[in-house]
Amino acid sequence: MGSGQVSFGRTLVVAPHPDDEVLGAGGTIARLAAEGEEVFVAVVTEGKPPAFDPEATARIQAEARKAHGVLGVKETIWLRLPAAQLSETSHATVNAALLELVSRLSPQTVLLPFVGDMHMDHQLTFISALVACRPHQAEFPKLVLAYETLSETNWNAPYLSPPFVPNVFVDISDHLEAKLNAMEMFASQVRQPPHERSIATLKALATLRGATVMRKAAEAFVLIRHVV
Repeated sequence: MGSGQVSFGRTLVVAPHPDDEVLGAGGTIARLAAEGEEVFVAVVTEGKPPAFDPEATARIQAEARKAHGVLGVKETIWLRLPAAQLSETSHATVNAALLELVSRLSPQTVLLPFVGDMHMDHQLTFISALVACRPHQAEFPKLVLAYETLSETNWNAPYLSPPFVPNVFVDISDHLEAKLNAMEMFASQVRQPPHERSIATLKALATLRGATVMRKAAEAFVLIRHVV
């Protein structure tokens, strides 16, 4: 997907937690927005007391709004399910929240976390989002892709969970700076190199994924479904 426009149409990016969408698809979001597409971000969970400090939760949500402003996100939707507790939340509840969202937005493309990610919230978000995207509905997304999240996708156990083997690459050469700037808005989440959640590491991954397809920078995805 080098030159020309990415034909994703109206796009919904589903993030288990704030910053997953920037780590996994920030450059793609920026590119789509720059090309005039409507991009929505749904953040599935929020940190709730006593496990999470309300001030910290408010801070990261404010950081997400700034980051999404940098990328050109049309609307940020907060589903407010309990962070790190999706496995204790009724599966029907998670399904219903995402189904309502997909029904309301009618996205042509949905970007999801990868099912093999180490964090259970990521796995359950992937499964419930796929339920919401089932093709027997009147309207359903024609393109479903899974993104990679540094510090989650690569920490799964080899051979015990599905490996992330990308087969779709989006050229983000002109939008890498927007992605990195958006990540810098997450001051509470960014770490110093060589930590994975550092700006340098994020740039290195984009360079590697780009080199795979002879581009300066890219984001990599696993194709889940594409109806042509």
